Amino acid sequence: MNIFENLYKMTAFSNMAEDPSFLLMLALGFLFLYLGIKKGYEPLLLVPIAFGILLANFPGGNMEVVQATDENGLMNMTLLQIAHDYGIMNFIYYALIKTGLLPPIIFMGVGALTDFGPLLRNLRLAIFGAAAQVGIFSILIIAVLLGFTTKEAASLGIIGGADGPTAIFTTIILAPHLLGPIAIAAYSYMALVPVIIPLVVKLLCSKKELSINMKQQEKLYPSHTEIKNMRVAKIIFPIAVGTVVAIIVPSSVPLIGMLMFGNLIKEIGSSTLRLSDAATGAIMNSATIFLGLSVGATMSAEAFLNWKTIGIVVGGFLAFAVSIAGGICFVKIVNIFSKKKINPLIGATGLSAVPMASRVANDIAVKYDPTNHLLQYAMSSNIAGVIGSAVAAGVLISFLS
Repeated sequence: MNIFENLYKMTAFSNMAEDPSFLLMLALGFLFLYLGIKKGYEPLLLVPIAFGILLANFPGGNMEVVQATDENGLMNMTLLQIAHDYGIMNFIYYALIKTGLLPPIIFMGVGALTDFGPLLRNLRLAIFGAAAQVGIFSILIIAVLLGFTTKEAASLGIIGGADGPTAIFTTIILAPHLLGPIAIAAYSYMALVPVIIPLVVKLLCSKKELSINMKQQEKLYPSHTEIKNMRVAKIIFPIAVGTVVAIIVPSSVPLIGMLMFGNLIKEIGSSTLRLSDAATGAIMNSATIFLGLSVGATMSAEAFLNWKTIGIVVGGFLAFAVSIAGGICFVKIVNIFSKKKINPLIGATGLSAVPMASRVANDIAVKYDPTNHLLQYAMSSNIAGVIGSAVAAGVLISFLS
C-alpha cells in the first residue's frame, strides 16, 4: 500500500485533487498551440509561449518563473544561485528577460527584415502610424480610473501598439509583476490581427470608403516629390531617424536604436550581409525561442487566475481596437479636407503588427475592388506604427520610471 501511495503522489493526480486550477492553464496552453499550429496565427510566437505555459503548469515540473519578492530574495541572488535553487527557466528569465536584453535584440532582427521603401515613397501616410497610438494613451487613462497604478496602466496601454517586444520592454521597467499576462495579451492579439481588424473596419467603414482605390487617386492627384536615389535614402533614413529620436526621446533608444541598426546593416548591402543574415537568422530565432518560453513560463495558475489578469486581457483588447479605430477615424478627418482621398484601411494598419496588418487590409480592399491592391500604401502606415509605438513606450518610460 505504501508503494501504491507513493506512486499516486508521484503522478499529477494528487495535484489535481488538491488544486485543479492548473488544468485551466493547461487548456489555455493547448488552445494557443492549436491557434499557432492549426490556424497559423503567429506560430513563431504562439508556439513557444504556449509550450512555456505548459511547462510552467505541469505539476511537479518546477519550471514556472518565480517573481522576485522581499521574502524569497531572488533579486539579491547570483544567476548561478537562481539556476541552482529555482531551475533553468528562472535562469533564462532573470538573465535574458529581466535584464531587458531580448526585446532590443528582436528589434534588431525586425529592422533587418524591414524595408522602409514603402514608407519613404508615401511619407504623407506615415502620420496614420502616429494616430493609431491613441489606443495606448486612452486605455492608460481608463485603467488608472479603474484602479490600476499609473505604471501598471502604462504597461497595459502599450498593448495597443500591437508590438510584443515593446510591450515586454515597457513592462519589465514599469510593472514587471504583470509581465506574464501583458505579454500573453500582446502576442495573442497580434496573432488575432486577421480577426480584430476586419471587426473594427466593419463597424466604422462604409463600402464606398473601403472601395477607394489608392492607385487611381495617385493618377488623379500625382505626387510632386520623388526620391531619385532610393538606395541612398534607405541608408540615410535609419541613421537620421535613430539620431533624431535619440535626441528627442532618449529612453526609446534601446528599441529604436536597435531597430535602425538592424535596418542599416540590411540596406548597406553585400559588405554587411553576414551581419544582416545573423541578425535575422540564428540570433533572432534564438531570442524568440527564449523569449516565448520564459514569458509563457510566467503564466502559472496562481499568477494568471485573478481579476487583475482578466482586466489586462479585456483592456488589451480595447487598446488594440481603439488603436485601429483611431487610425481609421483620422483618415476620415483627413478625407474631409483633402481632394486626394485615402482608403480608411490605411489608418487601420497604423499598428506594429508588420506585415500582417497590411496583408489583412489588402485582402479586405481586394474583396470590394479586385484591382485595389493597397499593400504598399498600407505598409507605409504599418512601418510608421512600429516606430510610433517604440517612441510612445520611450515617452511612458521617461515620465513614469
